[in-house]
Amino acid sequence: MNAPQDPPFPPRAEPSGDGPPPCSAKGCRAPAVWVLAWNNPKLHTPERRKTWLACEEHREHLSSFLGARGFLKDVVPFADWESSRADARTEGTGNAGGSGPSAADR
Repeated sequence: MNAPQDPPFPPRAEPSGDGPPPCSAKGCRAPAVWVLAWNNPKLHTPERRKTWLACEEHREHLSSFLGARGFLKDVVPFADWESSRADARTEGTGNAGGSGPSAADR
């Protein structure tokens, strides 16, 4: 029997606030450039979006990992994702609809 594979991402620390948080790929500390929005339909409601962050080097690998399981919903530039979250907070909608990530989702 094959040994279980480690997931391609380590446990995440909270971002320091200066610059983008690091890539979610295991052992990678490069700044995130992409947000991979996903959900596991067996565990999450359809509108729920969990997120992994990816640098240029790991975007395809992490996308393939999620895509092979049918979990990948969207790939968005990090700056656009953060901008849309800021817009939602400004409009007073926040994360009430469950469509944006919380700090725990990263």
